Amino acid sequence: MLVLRSPEDVAHVGDAYMRALLAQRFREITIEGYTYDELGVFIVAQPGDTVADLEREGGIWITSPLFGDAGYGDPDFSPCFEFLERHAGHCFEMVHILNDGGYGVITIVPEVPGIDDVLLRFCNEYAEIACPILPAEPEDLYVPGA
Repeated sequence: MLVLRSPEDVAHVGDAYMRALLAQRFREITIEGYTYDELGVFIVAQPGDTVADLEREGGIWITSPLFGDAGYGDPDFSPCFEFLERHAGHCFEMVHILNDGGYGVITIVPEVPGIDDVLLRFCNEYAEIACPILPAEPEDLYVPGA
């Protein structure tokens, strides 16, 4: 997995669409007087990462129960993300807000071979379709096939 704590870390993401999305999200969470570490972290899942790996790294609950014993697949399971969006053909974007100060963990799940099957099934089941990203900076423009 890739853990991104600053806009400079976005350069480590190989996919152009996800780079543009992450650059946009870093701009959106820029608040004067705060560091990025105070506002949140981005985690990009990689082939071979398990749901448990992502939950542990982010301190979040994806398929594990937050309260009680009902995990993903149980009829009483209820996910605890703020939102989960599908950027069709590219990735899923899952946001967990962990405290009243707004600290968040944003998990990006690419739609590529090797991503955990349970994670992709979960994302497909709960995701809403995202609006297209509109880059604020020309260098962040996503160009299909580029």
